[in-house]
Amino acid sequence: MPQMAETRRARRLPAALTGPMPGLALAAGLTALAHLVQALTGWPLLSPMMGAMLGGIVLRNTLGAPAAAAPGLRLAMRPILRLGIILLGARLTFGQLADVGVIGLATIVATLGATFLFTKAAGRLLGVERGLSELIAAGTSICGASAVLATNTVTRAPDEDVAYAIACVTIFGTLSMLVFPIVAIPLGFGAPDYGLWVGASLHEVAQAVGAGFAHGEEAGEVATVAKLSRVLLLAPLILTLGAFARGRGGGTGGAAVPVPWFVFGFLGVVALNSVLPVPDMLRGGAAQVSGMFLAMALAAMGLETDLGKLRLKGARPLALGAAAWLFVSAAAGLLVWAV
Repeated sequence: MPQMAETRRARRLPAALTGPMPGLALAAGLTALAHLVQALTGWPLLSPMMGAMLGGIVLRNTLGAPAAAAPGLRLAMRPILRLGIILLGARLTFGQLADVGVIGLATIVATLGATFLFTKAAGRLLGVERGLSELIAAGTSICGASAVLATNTVTRAPDEDVAYAIACVTIFGTLSMLVFPIVAIPLGFGAPDYGLWVGASLHEVAQAVGAGFAHGEEAGEVATVAKLSRVLLLAPLILTLGAFARGRGGGTGGAAVPVPWFVFGFLGVVALNSVLPVPDMLRGGAAQVSGMFLAMALAAMGLETDLGKLRLKGARPLALGAAAWLFVSAAAGLLVWAV
């Protein structure tokens, strides 16, 4: 009997080890391809995360995603995604909040809160589903694709909604990166004010950095610090949304929403990075692994995205993304000008 049990365990072991491997290998391959495309083209607008998701969408809607990949894709969209968000904290320190200053931090918090609430209200008026509105609101008000992915751990919207929200924040964030340096001088923004405006309103970190340094070294540094400080606010937003989601589930008899424990891991990494002399090589390595994991999660979501379902959503979510973009740009600009 012990020998039979040992044999059964031996037979189950390869399946346990190889079960997720096809999906993980596929997501990692799409991520590597996205990095290669960016390296060959030198086009900074096509980030590896966006490229990995686009590659997954193309493969899903042409050849189809292989059934054997399903276990690995689920792993990429859950544990690997959460680990990527935790490691995102290696880019940040609490000292960056102090560098922004009280007025700058107040501007960022006010812009974030007003944008999120405006986008949610506008979504209701436009008839956009609650989950998709929430994802566009988070991506616009905080940090683009990373915020969309993190928010969906509690929003739990369909993969098509995630793809649509990421497309919105990518399109309008790219427009901001191109337009902001052009309008900075007519608007009368000096370097520090311009940098704060960029950091408080652009969607992605890379977009904010690009738009900031397009106006000079000082503006670029202020934009980078302001944007990273804004990313830190991702943690309280996710915890708040999780609390509201659990309240809705408890009140309506719906499924319980899990506590986003990974957010505490994210804060823990930020804390370590703030108080310990972490070597630049280790910090940079953690940031690279974080980007790779987030890109793998997006590749997996792309492989789950049906363009037919995406088209059925129509232009209303795109109009919502445009309205949110205009609001965050105007709100941040007015607050910077006023103070």
